[in-house]
Amino acid sequence: MQDHVLDGDELTLLASLASDLAYGIIAMRSQEERDQYLARFGKAMRDSALALAGVLEIRDPYTAGHQRRVAAIAVAIARHMGLDERLIEGLYFGGMIHDIGKVGIPAEILCKPSRLTDTEMKLVREHAKVGFDIVQHVEFPWPVAQMVLQHHERMDGSGYPNGLKGGAILLEARILAVADVVEAMASHRPYRPGLGIDQAIEEITRYRGSRYDPRVVDACLAVVRSNGMALPA
Repeated sequence: MQDHVLDGDELTLLASLASDLAYGIIAMRSQEERDQYLARFGKAMRDSALALAGVLEIRDPYTAGHQRRVAAIAVAIARHMGLDERLIEGLYFGGMIHDIGKVGIPAEILCKPSRLTDTEMKLVREHAKVGFDIVQHVEFPWPVAQMVLQHHERMDGSGYPNGLKGGAILLEARILAVADVVEAMASHRPYRPGLGIDQAIEEITRYRGSRYDPRVVDACLAVVRSNGMALPA
């Protein structure tokens, strides 16, 4: 049987196939490297968020774990709402550092075992703007600085620092607002014991549609009920 000798067209086709195969291998390696880089980058960002949260918790032991718990509640709410995982990832980072501006508040005010005066409360309310100033130049791939700035805004314009209303408030900030108030009311504070999950639920139910986004409230209620009337940890 005579050996088949490749002609010019066949050689051209074979070279083209080899070239495509080589490109595919390079692309696969590049994708693997990109995946590894993104995994390392994501871990570094999470570690950085934990470090920032830890700085605040050293100064304010009464809210130790508060930011982590708010992040967990916010993520559970967002997942129940069926939001995109990319948004949820950014929401996690926003929750982890939403109170970072409290590093600018004197520790004796943060840990004061009695109710704050009007002057002290005004100072505490500055934490949203201070937090924004701290993180606004960090190039997060999500609007984390705006989450930090807006997490005390309310749908009816009664919040702070800018009195934003409705859709002018970032969705992630609306989610953090509900997660924050529920966690804060259910947990111990220097000036009072924890009020419990029932009062927290009563708060967001009473102001559903006025202070708080109704879709977010409904999702939060569903999450709590599906979790045996407990907050996600």
